[in-house]
Amino acid sequence: MTEVELVVTALATGAAAALTDTRRGAVHDLCTELREAVRRRLDGGGGDGVRGSYGVRVLDAYETDPDVWRNRLLQVVTACGVGTDQEILAAARAVLRAERMTGVPVGLISW
Repeated sequence: MTEVELVVTALATGAAAALTDTRRGAVHDLCTELREAVRRRLDGGGGDGVRGSYGVRVLDAYETDPDVWRNRLLQVVTACGVGTDQEILAAARAVLRAERMTGVPVGLISW
C-alpha cells in the first residue's frame, strides 16, 4: 500500500461516526482530524488545478460516494503531496491503528 492509499483508506473509516462505542468514537475523532489535515493541504491554494476548491470538492464527494470518487481522490491527494506530509501520514496511521483495535473491518466501512 502506498502512502497515498494509506491516507485514502484511513479516510474511509469515517463511517465510524455512526457507532456509539467509545473506542469506535475515538476512530471517528481521529478520522475527523485526518480529514481536516487533508482539507487544509488541499485548500492550500496554488495554480496546479488540484489545490483549492476542486480538491476540497473531490474530498467532499468522496465522503458521499467513495466507490465513484476513490480514483479521483487518489489523483488529487497524490498531486498535492499528501504522500510526503508527515503530519497527515501519522494521522492516517493513527486512524488505522485505532480501527484495528476496535475490530471494525475497513472494507466493511463506507461513508
